[in-house]
Amino acid sequence: MDTFSPASVPPPDADIARRSLWPALRRGLRHRCPACGDGRLFTSYLKLQAPCPSCGLDTARYRADDAPAYFTIAIVGHIVVPLLLMMEKMYQPSTALQLGVAIPLTLGLTLSILPRIKGALVATNWATEAGG
Repeated sequence: MDTFSPASVPPPDADIARRSLWPALRRGLRHRCPACGDGRLFTSYLKLQAPCPSCGLDTARYRADDAPAYFTIAIVGHIVVPLLLMMEKMYQPSTALQLGVAIPLTLGLTLSILPRIKGALVATNWATEAGG
């Protein structure tokens, strides 16, 4: 008869502790490998580095698809639109001045937030084992 040996079964929380969501999320926001935190997550602006040079994690398995763009649009929109509405209400500037403020602000926020959101989503996918 087959006997059950508790020593042969790994502890149920061993992999969970290794794939903790919050440390992985912080690493992803900093453009670092979600597993080790040492290797860079991207080879260029949004291209994932696979595998990680430090730990060998294949980050290409954890795709973010279009979600980073959607989250970035929502975040930037919630920052820029209220600022533009307040500027219009308080100062009533010309259209040229509004565009001179809105376009660089929107572009700057979008370009700085998008890779951070993608890193956070790849790290979340890794931590929750979604897609791998």
